[in-house]
Amino acid sequence: MKVKILTLYPEMFPGFLGFSLTGKALGQGKWSLETVNIRDYATDKYGSVDDTPCGGGAGMVMRADILGAAIDANFNSGKLIYMTPKGKPLTQSKLHELSKEKELTIICNRFEGIDERIIEAYEPDEISIGDYVLTGGEQAAMIMLDGVIRLLDGVLGNEESAAEESFENGLLEYPQYTRPIEWKGLKVPDILLSGHHENVAKWREDQSLKITEKKRPDLFKKYLDLKKV
Repeated sequence: MKVKILTLYPEMFPGFLGFSLTGKALGQGKWSLETVNIRDYATDKYGSVDDTPCGGGAGMVMRADILGAAIDANFNSGKLIYMTPKGKPLTQSKLHELSKEKELTIICNRFEGIDERIIEAYEPDEISIGDYVLTGGEQAAMIMLDGVIRLLDGVLGNEESAAEESFENGLLEYPQYTRPIEWKGLKVPDILLSGHHENVAKWREDQSLKITEKKRPDLFKKYLDLKKV
């Protein structure tokens, strides 16, 4: 997978994507990273990329002509993504969808956002990582990419591990334990030590249902509704 980042702060990348599984995958060539400094497409000697919002208001807005020039010069194929709090919430199913793409070009905004005409002209896939606001899209892009890259073939190394994680089947993951068997008076559930794989699988399924119902009743309701279909 080829990843291209349009940003005012290319030095922020790869950030934490350069470590652990994603960093190893980068070194192995399972994905590649290219950063593009939007400021390189500024038209004045000051490298200006933003201006005051039309109609008044606080902050600054990234100019359509500058960002548009950066997009035109760097987006050729694949999917164009804009990280924004106004986008559709990022989900595990969306990560799977994006992991099938050969190339991702990601717009990272700053200031109060970008000129709306960029949205109208290029129709990027607008994605949000949550109902909150960050100082820029770079952090959001890295979080999204972390979720995408780990789904690429050969990155995790254990496909079964990915299949059993939270959200893969619509439920939160069951509790995990390891040695020591007893710690601070708390013991690993006996069933996990029984060696009876069928009973273990049933226990894990029951635990996933209970945890999801308690912690995420919205997901639990959605799961039940889908089961009725």
